[in-house]
Amino acid sequence: MITVSNLSLRFGKRTLFEDVNLKFTQGNCYGVIGANGAGKSTFMKILAGEVDQTSGSVSFTPGERMAVLNQNHYAFDEITVLETVMMGWKELYSIMKEKDAIYMKEDFSEADGNRAGELENIFAEMNGWNAENDAATLLSNLGISEDKHYKLIKELDGNEKVRALLAQALFGNPDILILDEPTNDLDIETIGWLENFLADYQNIVLVVSHDRHFLDTVCTHIVDIDFSKMNIYSGNYSFWYESSQLAL
Repeated sequence: MITVSNLSLRFGKRTLFEDVNLKFTQGNCYGVIGANGAGKSTFMKILAGEVDQTSGSVSFTPGERMAVLNQNHYAFDEITVLETVMMGWKELYSIMKEKDAIYMKEDFSEADGNRAGELENIFAEMNGWNAENDAATLLSNLGISEDKHYKLIKELDGNEKVRALLAQALFGNPDILILDEPTNDLDIETIGWLENFLADYQNIVLVVSHDRHFLDTVCTHIVDIDFSKMNIYSGNYSFWYESSQLAL
């Protein structure tokens, strides 16, 4: 669960958010909407810890893992596509790298053996032995053919980079998924796959999108940012829109 308490954000004399109180719960997909400049992406960055609020707090259920759709298309240029996806689960990736480094030692000690055993147990509990296959399946589902999985990210075209970073965010079924414009550069078939994936997702999803059909398909709730306030409404985008028109 995500709990936002008395959150405010000011830039100089401008107030972007004022005294916001919200809760986001498991099994729901929240579409974040608002006019251009309302602060949709900024709010997502606050949740992701990339922007500090002026006051108030954001808290999470202990132990929950968050994944964020990376907007930097050049951050992983020197890394293979498959490895880039697996880097989305930082803890698992760190264990993989530490484990590999231990096994590559020429002077493998008893302490190294004990540590490797500990890591192997954790790795198995995290279903790490299926990680590479799971990452490859995500990439294929998002339209990146198997022959490109071991290429460097910089060898992909712009659309393919977007898909690889989306696979990175989805990898390992994070407890909280933050997606800012995830349908950009996706074709209709891939958008359909993503819609089905999110519709079946059992954890928390927050998504910003200008694609109203996408919001209609995946969202269980709408978060409306309006004049520094935020309110959560049950239902998809069309339900929110019809209700808002009746209120005029």
